[in-house]
Amino acid sequence: MGDILGIGVTHYPPLVHQDETMAALLKYFLRSPRIPEQYKRPESWPEAMRREWGEDEGKSAAKRHREALVTEFRKARQEIDAFAPDFIVIWGDDQYENFKEDVIPAFCVMAYDAIDARPPWAEEFAKMFGPNVWGEPPDKTFPLKGHRAGAKFLATSLLEDGFDIAYAYKPLHHTLGHAFLNAVLYLDYDRRGFTYPLVPCQINSYGRRVVVQRAGLPNLEHPPTAEEFDPPSPSPRRCFELGAAVARALKRSPWRVALVASSGWSHAFLTEKHHWLYPDVAADRALYAALRAGEYEKWRNYPLAAIEESGQQEVLNWCCLVGAMAELGRRPDESTLVESWIFNSNKCFAVFRP
Repeated sequence: MGDILGIGVTHYPPLVHQDETMAALLKYFLRSPRIPEQYKRPESWPEAMRREWGEDEGKSAAKRHREALVTEFRKARQEIDAFAPDFIVIWGDDQYENFKEDVIPAFCVMAYDAIDARPPWAEEFAKMFGPNVWGEPPDKTFPLKGHRAGAKFLATSLLEDGFDIAYAYKPLHHTLGHAFLNAVLYLDYDRRGFTYPLVPCQINSYGRRVVVQRAGLPNLEHPPTAEEFDPPSPSPRRCFELGAAVARALKRSPWRVALVASSGWSHAFLTEKHHWLYPDVAADRALYAALRAGEYEKWRNYPLAAIEESGQQEVLNWCCLVGAMAELGRRPDESTLVESWIFNSNKCFAVFRP
């Protein structure tokens, strides 16, 4: 019988870069002429946001934020090393990287043999944030292992369980999206090496914005019309059910497997009701409280409309992890919610030990 470890992390892109640019997204929106001036003034912000911005526009807070995130990644790596999995399943969202107009699957298991991953600081979006914190060259690649046998077993089991899963043996447009690669880079923040085979499992978390917005920043000058939005993402319930089905399959497998959810929670640039300036902290706190208490039905029944209103699209990755842990009857052994009002998103970390 297979053993399963549950881990929740983030793939927060600015952690790749220097502290000085961590608040670059907020500054980008503060410069936009499409956001009314009254919302750009710190005196109109929530008090906690003003404190985090401080007298140095978030530079001191960025250092503290990095320290908090790196501490949690080091803890997660210790848990993975102690568990010594045969492979790691990572639930992550594809942000118009591997899947584009030609096909947008709701879910896809990547049954790769090997992955030569391109670093995220070589991407166009990285121009906003500058050099990477490790000083690594833009042409560096990260040779990672896949686990085709485990991925094929998982896809087969899901199909036999009535779950219509897609699968792929090779990339389409991109070797490995940053939701997956960043999780690996941060779990190896101290660059000790990362040899665990990966089975990336893509979730179409960005749904209605995956093509029209290219899963990126909103076009404030020409916002999409209702007709231009894409079809929705899978629901929290369906993601929850996917996680449960994965847990059932792996319990009867011969492998030790770590299940990892990789995402930020509420994102400022997806939270229109806050004028794209800060995330929905209250909504994230409510989900976190339910996670801590093991009140998983709140996750299972969370409306997709609430996800979209609060900019929590990436939480769908976590819905898979929560569904798996509900199937196994586990509550988190350790968890923390790292909040931020000025660094685009809140980040949650959790460990569910066997």
